[in-house]
Amino acid sequence: MGKIRCAVIGVGYLGDYHSEKYAALADVDLVGIIDSDFKRAKQIALKLGSTPYSDYREVINIVDAVSIVTPTISHFEIARDFLKKGVHCLLEKPMTQTIEQADELNFIAGLNDLVFQIGFLERFNPAVAAAIPHIERPLFIESHRLHQFHQRGIDVDVVLDLMIHDLDLILSFVREMPCEIKAAGVPILSQNSDIANVRMEFPGGCVANITASRISFKNMRKFRLFQKNAYIGIDCGECVLEIVSQQAKNGLKGDPDLISKKESFEKQDTLKQEIGSFISCIIEGRKPVVDGVQARNSLAVAIEINKIIKEKLQQVQ
Repeated sequence: MGKIRCAVIGVGYLGDYHSEKYAALADVDLVGIIDSDFKRAKQIALKLGSTPYSDYREVINIVDAVSIVTPTISHFEIARDFLKKGVHCLLEKPMTQTIEQADELNFIAGLNDLVFQIGFLERFNPAVAAAIPHIERPLFIESHRLHQFHQRGIDVDVVLDLMIHDLDLILSFVREMPCEIKAAGVPILSQNSDIANVRMEFPGGCVANITASRISFKNMRKFRLFQKNAYIGIDCGECVLEIVSQQAKNGLKGDPDLISKKESFEKQDTLKQEIGSFISCIIEGRKPVVDGVQARNSLAVAIEINKIIKEKLQQVQ
């Protein structure tokens, strides 16, 4: 197989980084930079030795794969057009606005046997990857994702902007959908909820308590998981994994020993890892780390959370 012909659709803040990662990959030929702001597309294309376009339809027949890094409202139409043409897609989260749209994209991707990957960077965090083999059956999970406020991403609420990362991870840890959801959220600096707290219960007995805020004075991305005979702490921001496990002493009697292990990992360029994995999946014909079906489930939970939050806010107005 020759080089994978790739393009990036939407080169705002995040799309610019996508473009740089593709340009640095030996297996990739970055054939197009697309943005409705042609001046912006031209600027990025000139920097990376690619070709600028103002309309994604201009490259639809000359690419093997694309990253779609546009506002959420346009995700469905753009991804649908490329998937129908047999183009592999890396689509930024949240994947679509509705479950029906997500289902249609997954159907088309499956029909055409395409790699359809959704951009959940936390899956490539080294502390998360190291924790996975130790996670068996969590019974309680607590997560905090706190970010300072910025204008990027406020086209959606904090659940779809930030919390959806935690929903994706929690669903992958528990490996089932929640049976009960309670939620509260408040819009403070934008028209959408800027802080939210969610409690989810699962059929297998796990309970997850999730907080996300984009109006914090400091950044934090932490998980605490409790399962039989073990506590697992994951600091995604600092790339630290802590495991406290219980082991019985020799013999039938005696108090259990608590063994603590803490490991720090070198921080990785998770976007580079994500895009590299996407290209490897295309070359090797394997399933992506986060496919459209997994992302669809996270989106379904996020949409239900927002429905609950909206109903509560209407009651107090």
